[in-house]
Amino acid sequence: MAGRIKEEDIALVRERARIDDVVGSYVTLKNAGGGNLKGLCPFHDEKSPSFNVTPSRGFFYCFGCQEGGDVIDFIQKVDQITFSEAVETLAAKVGIQLRYEDSGAPVQRGPGNQRPRLVEAHKVAAEFFVDNLFGAAEASIGRQFLDKRGFDKDAAVQFGVGFSPRGGEALTSHLRGRGFTNAELVASGLVADGQRGLYDRFRGRLMWPIRDASSDVIGFGARRLFDDDRIEAKYLNTPETPIYKKSKVLYGVDLARREIAKGRQAVVVEGYTDVMACHLAGVQTAVATCGTSFGDDHARVLRQLLLDHDQFRGEVIFTFDGDAAGQRAAVKAFEGDQAFAAQTYVAVEPDGLDPCDLRLQKGDAAVRELIGRRVPLYRFVLGNVLSKYDLDRADTRIDALRDAARLVISIRDRSKVDAFTRELAGHLGMDEDQVRSEVYKAASRQNSTSGQAHGQAQAHTAHAAGTVEPARPRVDIPSPRDQRFVIEWDVLKVAMQHPSLVGVAFDELDDHDFTHPWLGAIRAAMAKIGGPSAAPPGEAWVVAVRDAIGNDPATAVVGALAVDPLRLGREPDEPYALALLARLQELTCARRIQDLKSKLQRTNPIERADEYNRMFGELIALEAYKSELRNRAISGAI
Repeated sequence: MAGRIKEEDIALVRERARIDDVVGSYVTLKNAGGGNLKGLCPFHDEKSPSFNVTPSRGFFYCFGCQEGGDVIDFIQKVDQITFSEAVETLAAKVGIQLRYEDSGAPVQRGPGNQRPRLVEAHKVAAEFFVDNLFGAAEASIGRQFLDKRGFDKDAAVQFGVGFSPRGGEALTSHLRGRGFTNAELVASGLVADGQRGLYDRFRGRLMWPIRDASSDVIGFGARRLFDDDRIEAKYLNTPETPIYKKSKVLYGVDLARREIAKGRQAVVVEGYTDVMACHLAGVQTAVATCGTSFGDDHARVLRQLLLDHDQFRGEVIFTFDGDAAGQRAAVKAFEGDQAFAAQTYVAVEPDGLDPCDLRLQKGDAAVRELIGRRVPLYRFVLGNVLSKYDLDRADTRIDALRDAARLVISIRDRSKVDAFTRELAGHLGMDEDQVRSEVYKAASRQNSTSGQAHGQAQAHTAHAAGTVEPARPRVDIPSPRDQRFVIEWDVLKVAMQHPSLVGVAFDELDDHDFTHPWLGAIRAAMAKIGGPSAAPPGEAWVVAVRDAIGNDPATAVVGALAVDPLRLGREPDEPYALALLARLQELTCARRIQDLKSKLQRTNPIERADEYNRMFGELIALEAYKSELRNRAISGAI
């Protein structure tokens, strides 16, 4: 088993793997000024972006959930793998051949450590399937399938469509010939292990490669072609693997992600051929789920690509078949509408055609028009609700009103509730005040139910505990970004982001200059590794400081110090940095003066004359030093 990865190779991975490129494959990042990029955090749900990336220092930090670190930390956290696994994943992406120490503690390899090999296996498999589609005689049925749906060879190549041989062991043999082990083949999901040994999971099917946002093939969708296929399911998808989680994967996201970010729009369709049809027709923001319904994790992926938050609203457009199943899907999508700040719409072809059939029968323009005719998802669902009732009868109109009122109060944008109430009154032909009254009643019932549920949950918790004890007061460390510590924070920001500006002057500081324990720990860590004057270039300095802190809670804010913009309308210079240091030392001097004055007040100048005179002389010297520091701070115009 290989030993530890060589330190110089880890440093090379950090250098070659640009953090903005890596993070940008998961999250849409916008320029935030000062060399910073900003987006929605992938580690927690938020409506306003607080996730910052600073490429020049190779660090990210979220001011919402306090996650931060370098490019290796990001891959560790987002893919939930170990440090060594993250290094190996990044090394594979940037083409670095890692070297391992022959001695030392071995690297424990878990399933996540397989990612580079599993991705490579899928890449080889995708090429194998494409070669078979255009080179094997038995694949003619697959070529005919594509042709009948309006997809020529160029379209198939663009989307990487392939064909899996019917034999049952062709891919297995091919991958073994490329050096993959049996364990890797089974872990990839490409091969299954049966009573007679290993065999191809996909046989005699049209194959769509499923890629992640960074364009790595991580799975396949397979369409049934032959009537005698022993697996009756029309579509067969890759099972859950270390690299493929269907609830978090969207087909076509690799092709659509840039257009989604650029156009502030995402179109969610139902199948692989629908994605192809949309893209070829000019709707290049189309994606689809892979063998599962659209869920919260899919919404989270789209939000990060849309940079979907309250200030920059985009739109998410769902396409559904016009049948009962399509209507149920629309209702389910509406239930998840709260996940988006973006406006949600639905596009349904009156003839019940999906985008693929629509393009085939009516051309590319018809697909674009379908998306252009989108209607608010709420309005579509409201139409479905009202269609269940006979609105010509007074009694059923009341039933329809009560049902629709529950829909109105679930509208995410509360400012639109009144407008939708008027619209509902128009649909029902009822007085607006009567409809508004029913909406208010529905809201009251919902609030009452929520309050009871909350109370019952609290009562259940208390009962389970046996007795109800008062909560113990928490002793919290204040935020290091509290106004009381603003100068300490700013000094460390400059030392972290521009160490050459503070240089050896930083070495004059000591623990007394930092009143917050975390900020004091960071200063001590900087001193421990030689101070800012000995700082290595770029992200290596930030990483060195973080590593020198060790397990101290202060590591939580190292990333923040690395990415938080300076409160300065220009590039910092040495006078500014030295003025900050002087201001910090002035505050320390002021605290010492205050302490000394307190002691003098408690000292009898007659009984303890020598001690009193000594302290008084020290006070005069400190006042003079404080004045000097004040002048230094003013000269730097901080």
